[in-house]
Amino acid sequence: MGQPAVAPTRLIWLLGPALVAGVAYLDPGNVASNMTAGARYGYLLVWVVVGGNVMAMLVQYLSAKLGIVTGASLPEVLGRRIRRPLVRRLYWLQAELVAMATDLAEVIGGAVALNLLFGLPLFLGGLITGVVSMAVLVVQSRRGPRTFERVIVSLLLIIAVGFTAGIFFAPPDAAATAAGLLPRFEGTGSVLLAASILGATIMPHAIYAHSALARDRFPQLPGRTGVPRLLWATRWDVAIAMVIAGAVNLAILLLAASALHGTPGTDSLEGAYRALEQALGGGIATVFAVGLLASGLASTSVGAYAGAEIMHGLLHVRVPILARRLVTLIPALVILGAGIDPTWALVLSQVALSFGIPFALIPLVWVTGQRRVMAGYVNRWYTTAAGAVCAVLLVALNLLLVLLLFTEP
Repeated sequence: MGQPAVAPTRLIWLLGPALVAGVAYLDPGNVASNMTAGARYGYLLVWVVVGGNVMAMLVQYLSAKLGIVTGASLPEVLGRRIRRPLVRRLYWLQAELVAMATDLAEVIGGAVALNLLFGLPLFLGGLITGVVSMAVLVVQSRRGPRTFERVIVSLLLIIAVGFTAGIFFAPPDAAATAAGLLPRFEGTGSVLLAASILGATIMPHAIYAHSALARDRFPQLPGRTGVPRLLWATRWDVAIAMVIAGAVNLAILLLAASALHGTPGTDSLEGAYRALEQALGGGIATVFAVGLLASGLASTSVGAYAGAEIMHGLLHVRVPILARRLVTLIPALVILGAGIDPTWALVLSQVALSFGIPFALIPLVWVTGQRRVMAGYVNRWYTTAAGAVCAVLLVALNLLLVLLLFTEP
């Protein structure tokens, strides 16, 4: 990463947007998908978590690069380039559905955590999660991006501790972990979970959000003279954020594989909590639940930010973010009130996210490969090729998922 020299203190000041976007990679949907994968299939899907995180590094860097170079978010760029109103509205509709699926996972995760910690009914827990996320969004709107980053990064630290503590008490099998790096599936269920893990790892709303976060953090560069320095710092920002997110996600799957695999009822968050409590003690289970709560609160705030940016960029309509928060809270509260299994709802929401990935990733790779958009900071050919490979692999996995779902008995 040898580019313009930047003093360590100066580099630290430039870090932040990727850490905020990285919270999206540690939301309750990730926890449910990785925990379910480890509990059901052991170490089988380790390769999906590792591969998804590698792809996420590239994707998030391209998103931040777009925001820094153009001073616009991906939704804004696409909103200007999609000329036909109907096409733009249809594109917004799928992006909006993806944002709602994201919000569903995050509010449900917070509700489950409050239920585990304090015995609150899921509906009330979801309502509290939504209200607290509004308070975090007020910080973002009134105190600016730096204060918002500090709040989210503080929650990120709680998440990291909460989800990794257990692995020190139930160390994974090194040989089985290494074997899990070999790509393979075991039936439709494993493909469904692989799509869920990828949907939770390379999240469409994180692609939209990171470009907006970078734009807001580094506005109006005179003559764009600071771009090379910012891009160099952004590589570090993304690398640090994705290493943290990848390590935590892998720890969740390995913990489930080592401590919960084969134990009945552990493929749900509630069952995993009870099993952790019995196997590793109440302290580890409580720390896990606290991490889940921090995950829901942090990620739902970032998700609401992304949803507001999607609407503004594509429809040129700016709805107050708190009003939007109220509207998008409704589907999650309906599911919680209807008594639907929250863990399964979380996993299915991540599958929905997986199908939304191509609609965000393909335009991102295409736009950042256009010289008339990026000028001298256009992607090199191999960067565009790597992004195209990621998109092809993700689309292929989704097609395989559909095929298996409709052909297997």
